[in-house]
Amino acid sequence: MNDIRRTILWVIFGFSLIMLWDQWQIHNGRQPTFFPSSKHAVATASAPASAVPPGASAPVVAGAAASAVPGGAAPAGSVTPVPTRERIEVSTDVLRLVFDTEGGSVIKSEFLHYDVAGQKGEPLVLLDDSTSRVYMAQSGLIGGGFPTHKTPMQFSGERKLADGADQLVLKFESVPMGGVKLVKTYTLKRGSYAIGVREDVVNESGAPVSPQLYVQLVRDGNKPPGESSFYSTFTGPAVYTDEKKYQKVAFTDIDKNKAEFVKSASSGYVAMVQHYFASAWVLPAGTERENFARKVSDNLYSVGMIVSLGSIAAGSSKSVEATLFIGPQREKMLEGVTPGLELVKDYGILAILSKPLYWLLDKLHGVLGNWGWSIVALVLLLKIAFFWLNAKAYGSMARMKAINPRIMEMRERLKDNPQQMQQEMMRIYREEKVNPLGGCLPIMVQIPVFIALYWVLLSSVEMRGAPWILWIHDLSAKDPYFILPVIMTASSLLQTALNPAPPDPMQAKMMWIMPLMFSVMFFFFPAGLVLYWVTNNLLSIAQQALINHRMGVPVKITLPKFGS
Repeated sequence: MNDIRRTILWVIFGFSLIMLWDQWQIHNGRQPTFFPSSKHAVATASAPASAVPPGASAPVVAGAAASAVPGGAAPAGSVTPVPTRERIEVSTDVLRLVFDTEGGSVIKSEFLHYDVAGQKGEPLVLLDDSTSRVYMAQSGLIGGGFPTHKTPMQFSGERKLADGADQLVLKFESVPMGGVKLVKTYTLKRGSYAIGVREDVVNESGAPVSPQLYVQLVRDGNKPPGESSFYSTFTGPAVYTDEKKYQKVAFTDIDKNKAEFVKSASSGYVAMVQHYFASAWVLPAGTERENFARKVSDNLYSVGMIVSLGSIAAGSSKSVEATLFIGPQREKMLEGVTPGLELVKDYGILAILSKPLYWLLDKLHGVLGNWGWSIVALVLLLKIAFFWLNAKAYGSMARMKAINPRIMEMRERLKDNPQQMQQEMMRIYREEKVNPLGGCLPIMVQIPVFIALYWVLLSSVEMRGAPWILWIHDLSAKDPYFILPVIMTASSLLQTALNPAPPDPMQAKMMWIMPLMFSVMFFFFPAGLVLYWVTNNLLSIAQQALINHRMGVPVKITLPKFGS
């Protein structure tokens, strides 16, 4: 039984090293070695070449000439004056957006209630067209020489949400191209990160036309600034449909032409996702569309949808209503925008556990009003829920600790006779009614719950900028003075000391080395995650010490002899 226990411990240790290696690979821009992203087999053909948005191979960048893209300027000989290219800045109570009159695209967004990490008063920028970053929301028409996201447009509307007003309406109207005019109307609402977008396609020619509308998000493949080296979160495109649900599309898969997702659908959205924030294009349910994700240039990628508008008779028009979301991954808000959008908040494979844990954490915050104390309260409730399971585990550990001197003496006496040693050890376990695995199995049952809580705290934007007490001003940032990590390290070592020492000296040393190794990572983890781990450790120590006392097992801390 001792060999079985030792094997389990080595398996856990080896698995931990494998997970650390995979995270290191991801951080350095490579595919995980042992646990690559899961793929969804899709038996749909890729979008036809004619469906590729014009200009997709050369997206708009600051200073690019409209004539650089075919169809980017008004046709030669046209009497329609070409509007002057401008950057239009508009703002509501939560967003500050910059539009480009070339295509009426959103080329920059600032969150007025979310600051850059560590820079109070500096609004966080998500969409951007600076020299160092490219991330934009675009739309246009294909299927002929029609207006695209490179076509000059005329702006009209207000630039700031007026006091007392509930919405702000902007309009961008293109010059006619191919006999077709495109009018984009953006509706920004007070307190909302979801923007209504109406695309009116007006046929001013003398014959029917059959254009296709595309909407897309274009961004570079760089990691978001300030991302930690000690944990990794997904950055890249995502596609959601009712047929295949939520599918992440890695930039590396697009590079290798291995991106797999549902191409044809009648519902859902496309998104660009990063830690805490996301952007998404949403079309109404029932609208047939072709989803695409492709590489635009050396380090530029796009994800989008193409909608066939059918035949538009001469002198008539057709409209498509869409929603452009640019905002934080607040679960309740995402659910209100469209079904499934909350999945951009990545809980991994344990979402079935993470969602109810987040719900409970949110309810506790509603009562306590502090996310730090809500974390402490949630861990306390989990410890209460698992109290009897933990009591069984700690009771087994206490009995093991009580007989440990006999085991150690027996091992020393029979060290030259392994077979007899094993038989004698089994005899002692039977006599004392001790199961050497009794302390491991009840704890292993709880591991998925605490891993799920780890992902809840890592992915919840509510932790960003949220204070706890004294020196902890941001639960999403590392402890500035490393006080919590030091407490966590000390509590982990104390837990090891309270557990029965394994009879094998090498195994005993590993039981001390493992918490030290994990503690190194936690020095750079968000304070909220470390707070959760510290709380769990302290409550476990208290329960374990209480059970040891009740069973008459003296508290004895013996340090391992690393030199022997």
